[in-house]
Amino acid sequence: MPVVYTGAMPKASPRTFPERGFSMDDRLPTHLWVMAHIRAADAEGVTMMVLRKGDPSRGTVILKLNRLDRTFSVLVQVRDEERLRWSRGTGAEPVDEATADAYIARQTRYDPDVWVIEVEDRKGRHWFEGEVR
Repeated sequence: MPVVYTGAMPKASPRTFPERGFSMDDRLPTHLWVMAHIRAADAEGVTMMVLRKGDPSRGTVILKLNRLDRTFSVLVQVRDEERLRWSRGTGAEPVDEATADAYIARQTRYDPDVWVIEVEDRKGRHWFEGEVR
């Protein structure tokens, strides 16, 4: 009998496999999560590009939102009590590309495992789950 995904994942406790050198929890590896969102956005006609690949299994994601009018916003992935949300890295107002890129460069120097995804959307939508604060 095939397993049917209903959208609800049971809360799993982390498991450690010291002999293999890694641990597992209930989240998808970052590379699969990012690629799934890119494919879903592409199906809706929205362009998403990986500007920088980070750690394939646990890298944090930064979204560079390109409004296609020479304004940008940067959202940074954060976990809040095991829930995903996004923090406005460059503030509430859109900024120019140089300001967005400077912020991203600072973050990648701080965390070399970070992923950077550019989303081209005139409305500034990020297309990933999680609220923006």
